[in-house]
Amino acid sequence: MLLVALGACRGGGDAIVVGLAGPFSDPRGVSMRLAADLAIEEINGAGGVRGRPLALRVVDDSADAEVAVRVARDLVVDPAVVAVIGHLTSSTTIAAAPIYNGRERPVVAVSPSASNPDIRTLGPYTFRACPHDLVHGTRLARWAQERLGARRAAVLYLNDDYGRGMRAAFSQSFTALGGTVVADDPYLVTMESFEPYLSRLRALGGVDVLMIAGSRAGAERIIATLDSIDLDPVILGGDGLTGIERSPVDAEGVYISEAYLPDRPGQRNETFVAAYRAAYGDRPLDHRGATTYDIVYLLARAIEEAGTDREAIREYLAGVGTETPPFEGVTGRIAFDEDGDVPAKDVVIGVVRAGRIVTAPGQ
Repeated sequence: MLLVALGACRGGGDAIVVGLAGPFSDPRGVSMRLAADLAIEEINGAGGVRGRPLALRVVDDSADAEVAVRVARDLVVDPAVVAVIGHLTSSTTIAAAPIYNGRERPVVAVSPSASNPDIRTLGPYTFRACPHDLVHGTRLARWAQERLGARRAAVLYLNDDYGRGMRAAFSQSFTALGGTVVADDPYLVTMESFEPYLSRLRALGGVDVLMIAGSRAGAERIIATLDSIDLDPVILGGDGLTGIERSPVDAEGVYISEAYLPDRPGQRNETFVAAYRAAYGDRPLDHRGATTYDIVYLLARAIEEAGTDREAIREYLAGVGTETPPFEGVTGRIAFDEDGDVPAKDVVIGVVRAGRIVTAPGQ
């Protein structure tokens, strides 16, 4: 398995190098890599930063925590790397954080999509530009009750950091709003069948909504099984389900909480989407890519104003939204709190329609 791949350093040895760490051999990493390349090309086409080109050092962590640790060590010891964009998942971000926050040669790492609430506790060099699971889970619970009229819910959650975080946030919020969670079950990717779980739901009288707190792969299997056992709840899920709109199962009408959707209003986003489509056609574009695009531009601003010293970049980012103006990106406003979080960022509820995730009406 390819663990490390070097991105082309445009401009040679004079380039300012930013690490890009994610699962680029996995569909989840596609838009992250493409959007980063697009931002780099735009910035360099406009003259670069401080008169120097930006370049990416691209490293594939395979969405694996152990690989992420090795990747982080490789990036930290590289004197050319001034900052890191990544990692994509919560588990890899948590695993790599002690390396980026190490005493000897710390370097900023900004995640575009690691949503576990514990990310905020990992250290001063760890930032993220996306809402966390509590925001996603709470928003989905409120949508289920207020917009869908749901009173009975069930949760199937992938038994990992992401799944457990989404499950807890949704269940607590749905119950607090007066609903009932009639079943709350973990699953593993190696499970042979979801039929026992879903048949038990049918025996319990069914539910109005089924929250899938996991990945696209698990959701596809769950939906396929639902079709075979005469159970028809409305399906909800977090951003881990992104991509299900292109899957072979019938995902029409599935609601997904997203940090970003391409149809969001605003000239900045419209310009980005047009540029992305011109460069890549119908290749996937999701919150992972759009947030990565924003992070590249945010780091370019930080380097332009603070220089290439790692500590100076960290100090600059820590003041975005307080000491310096917030960053207005395609995914919305980025303003960091004292923990490197973006508490003002909300999520949008999308719905699958005709093979696309679009903003659900009523927001």
